Amino acid sequence: MSDRTPTPPAGSGTELIGLIAASIRRERERSGLSMAELARRAGIAKSTLSQLESGAGNPSVETLWALGVALNVPFSRLVDPPRPAVQVIRAGEGPVTHSERADYAATVLSSCPPNARRDIYRIEAQPGETRASDPHMPGTVEHVLLGAGRALVGPTDAPVELRPGDYVSYPGDAPHVFRALAPDTLAVIVMEHI
Repeated sequence: MSDRTPTPPAGSGTELIGLIAASIRRERERSGLSMAELARRAGIAKSTLSQLESGAGNPSVETLWALGVALNVPFSRLVDPPRPAVQVIRAGEGPVTHSERADYAATVLSSCPPNARRDIYRIEAQPGETRASDPHMPGTVEHVLLGAGRALVGPTDAPVELRPGDYVSYPGDAPHVFRALAPDTLAVIVMEHI
């Protein structure tokens, strides 16, 4: 297991950590959960949750996914700041979180606005450990379009190899994987929340 933690865009690390802290606290209070109950549901220590809510922690993508599932909210609601009507995100910009278990970075490109049910991510990955994802909220479907490199993507028990331009769709509410098979693998993931 790697000790990699989210690396915010240059110059905005404190802002991203503050945004995550406020988002976790807001969603926990909205759901009426105590810190102890949310920590239990997410499978993390209460002290870790306390650090995250106070802005002292720097959560991995796995921790944020677990919190999103426990709160029944999309991952993006925990990391994405409000956006203007017209937005441009240049390569290398946007809120980035890294996996603890693989050389895998997810950048939220567009989060699910009220009454919509999708998030869009840019994925950058290197060969090595597989990024294994626990099931997301019930009804979630993931759509992956590979832009560069090669990757093994899909359900844990039946992933498919993708090459540039290939697309796959699979249930995100079941265990699934993303494993880069070539250096500098890039993909776009659209996550539908039903």
